[in-house]
Amino acid sequence: MSGLVNALAIAAVVVLVVVRQFRAQRIGVGRRWWLVPVVLAFVALREPGIVDAHHRAASVVLLGAELLIGLATGAGWAWTTRIWAEPDGAVWSQSTKASVTVWIVGIALRVGLFALGTAVGVHQDSSALLLALAATLLVRSGILLWRSQSIAPAPAMATAYGDSTVRSAPRERV
Repeated sequence: MSGLVNALAIAAVVVLVVVRQFRAQRIGVGRRWWLVPVVLAFVALREPGIVDAHHRAASVVLLGAELLIGLATGAGWAWTTRIWAEPDGAVWSQSTKASVTVWIVGIALRVGLFALGTAVGVHQDSSALLLALAATLLVRSGILLWRSQSIAPAPAMATAYGDSTVRSAPRERV
């Protein structure tokens, strides 16, 4: 794929993720939470321009830093996401304002990294950003799934007539 197609794919995934992160979403244990990150990583790694042939060492260092930023962003995003369980056992998640801060810091670090790479003359392909995005999504999903396993559903309250009333679980504060 060309750099333009990669850039469009990155923009589409980021917009989809950002729009969805502020809506409550059910965390599905049986779902293939790793599938989208694996597809993104596959697309990124099949491109030949991920490492600059003229500046291999600097390019690999920048790629490593990009991946570390992606991993840290994914972990920060997961830990700033609120999770809770409903009485039926369904576990839900919703990003918080702190999650926005994590995204802003991650983007600022990536812009700084790109500027550094440009300053030293390293050709940077969009594949590195795509790979870091895959790392971000993989780490976030994995941590959320792990956190969701420790959340117990809220008990239902009983009324005076013996009918159970569903009460929503208190949301975990971040």
